[in-house]
Amino acid sequence: MKIKEKAKVLDAEQIDKSLVRIAHEILENNKDVEDLAIVGIRTRGAILAQRLAAKIGSIKGSLVPVGALDITLYRDDLTTVAEQPVVHKTEIDFDIHESVIVLVDDVLYTGRTIRCALDALIDFGRPKSIQLAVLVDRGHRELPIRADYAGKNIPTSQKETVQVKIKESDGVDEVVVAEKED
Repeated sequence: MKIKEKAKVLDAEQIDKSLVRIAHEILENNKDVEDLAIVGIRTRGAILAQRLAAKIGSIKGSLVPVGALDITLYRDDLTTVAEQPVVHKTEIDFDIHESVIVLVDDVLYTGRTIRCALDALIDFGRPKSIQLAVLVDRGHRELPIRADYAGKNIPTSQKETVQVKIKESDGVDEVVVAEKED
């Protein structure tokens, strides 16, 4: 299956502005940052979580704990993803019990990835609450999951994909809508 790029919907500056806005919204909703922690879903969600934590830290003048969560073994489509799925390291070096966790991912689509992440996160403790921040919400939910914070809502068709490219892993910051070609 080929993918044909259709439109760039966010560039580096727009991604940065979205993260700044999300950081401010998180702080508006969570006055006490003492209990706040950011956890990103590997891979791009973890990178975005680092950036978001840095922005919150620069606004508040204090560091917010940040971690990375690997959900590979929690996926309900594990057998269809790859014959030998690659499991990465989960890095949560702080106690999440009674914390307000902001879970971060790049794209919210069906909600299945977030469900897996919630299962994985609960294995580390019982947070006070879990909020969801995504760079892009593209719709087409299959589960009753919604983002508390979204950088951009992009209506898409089922034939389209949303590709988030992040400088740290892809060499460029951009979000592109592409179409699957048979």
